[in-house]
Amino acid sequence: MQAVPAAPIGIFDSGIGGLSVLQALRAALPHERFVYVADSGYAPYGERGADFVRQRSQAITEYLLQAHGIKVLVVACNTATAAAITHLRALWPQLLLVGVEPAIKPAAALTRTGCVGVMATRGTVTSARFESLLHTFGAGVRWQVQACDGLARAIEASTWQADGNAAEIEALCARYTGALGDFGLHPGQIDTLVLGCTHYVFAQPVLQRLLGPQVQLLDTGKAVAQQTQRLLQQTQLLASTAQEAPPCPVQLFTTGALPALQAAAARWLHLPGPCCSVAQALL
Repeated sequence: MQAVPAAPIGIFDSGIGGLSVLQALRAALPHERFVYVADSGYAPYGERGADFVRQRSQAITEYLLQAHGIKVLVVACNTATAAAITHLRALWPQLLLVGVEPAIKPAAALTRTGCVGVMATRGTVTSARFESLLHTFGAGVRWQVQACDGLARAIEASTWQADGNAAEIEALCARYTGALGDFGLHPGQIDTLVLGCTHYVFAQPVLQRLLGPQVQLLDTGKAVAQQTQRLLQQTQLLASTAQEAPPCPVQLFTTGALPALQAAAARWLHLPGPCCSVAQALL
């Protein structure tokens, strides 16, 4: 089916982490419609095998194409990008695809001490794609890489518990930043931290407080939004600014608990509960 400008942008993540990418997309593309899938019933991807992640990514892509007629797909998950985006491109060669990868290249350009930390899921840091990023863009920089088991899950659960598990998130952030090494602006210290999981953006205030204002925290939400905008411009698929605004420009779907997605949508996107539904076809 030929994509049209009025079609929505599809986005998916293993859970609510990709809402940080959706925030950036909405800011950059205010006239677009969005359909987001949080695969929370199968989260977190970062602690599952690559074959499982490819299977779920394929099922969600098929759903977004068939049920919603998307014109571009944003894989708003570092783990799914690493494990599945090549597979998705082979299955749907005509589909515009944008992935999310740790900000290795900008971090290498920004660091002044020559030492950069990376926090990501185990699925991301053990992937061939991540190794390729370091090899291609990481020359001349000392990289301290930490797999952060449990952190994405704790952030996911925070939508249920409000501040109830803030202590767990802080403890995990303290453990993993401590394992990375010494942070600061002196030679040998880590002055830049790459947030290599979209969930971790929602822990940014905690991380900044632990590390101090002098440490730069990098995520890729804005870069992903800019790349999506470029692709739509190149293919003449940007939504018309003259078209009437849709009644519900953002539709959110989950394979997990609906109240959790509704809480996340209200907390981080200021969207009402009716924007959220259960994706029955993906259960």
